[in-house]
Amino acid sequence: MLRLIASLLVLFLAACDSTEMSSAKRSELLVYCGITMAHPIKEIASIVEQEKGVKILITQGGSEDLYESLANSRQGDLYLPGSASYRKRHLYEGLLGDYVHVGYNQAALMVPKGNPKNISNDVVELTRKDLGVVIANAGTGSIGRETKRILSERDIYQAVLDNAVYLTTDSRNLNRAIHNKDADLILNWRATAFFGENKAVMDVIDLPPELAKPKKLLINQLSFSSYPEVGKYFMELAASERGQEIFRRYGFLDNSKEY
Repeated sequence: MLRLIASLLVLFLAACDSTEMSSAKRSELLVYCGITMAHPIKEIASIVEQEKGVKILITQGGSEDLYESLANSRQGDLYLPGSASYRKRHLYEGLLGDYVHVGYNQAALMVPKGNPKNISNDVVELTRKDLGVVIANAGTGSIGRETKRILSERDIYQAVLDNAVYLTTDSRNLNRAIHNKDADLILNWRATAFFGENKAVMDVIDLPPELAKPKKLLINQLSFSSYPEVGKYFMELAASERGQEIFRRYGFLDNSKEY
């Protein structure tokens, strides 16, 4: 009888532990976020955590790498790539559900503070042999794809590849190239130059808008999300004026206009 009672007690405690673990799991929202948007998304996540009593995990990376990760794991709730083209590209696979528009990315040239090499706003500058040039790989992130589009439109993509010191994966590593003095010139998402860790060391050289077209930012709800209601609240907050003020503060164009 004592053995039976002890066994039942063990089973009861195991069931309690399982319930607690399940409850803890239910409280975690997983957001896949392109590196460029990490700062505003972290602020919005902090608000949602306080208002909804949940924990939000944010995984950062290149947009295509993030999609491959969520597609393989089938875990997570929201996906914010650096361009709406990722939704269009992958929608047929059935993993991306509802979405909201939260603003725009726009590409720009960036140089060390003060523009010591007197670089102009012409992308042909990326072919100059006297400059250390770093660009992003088109296969790993949104800025790499946008770089290829812009330079191909001017028919200089291969020439820039040949001139580059090296290729890197994403916007964060592009900025690191300036921090590390590897680059005199990069092509990156302009909002990143306004981040606290970057604005003291680099300047933006804006490109003509007909060449560097604003790219829509869409937060997508994942079709296999375990917590769609909390995810929907996150999306609505990001698209609201409260969320848009946060995006504007980090240098993004807001969602009030259509470009």
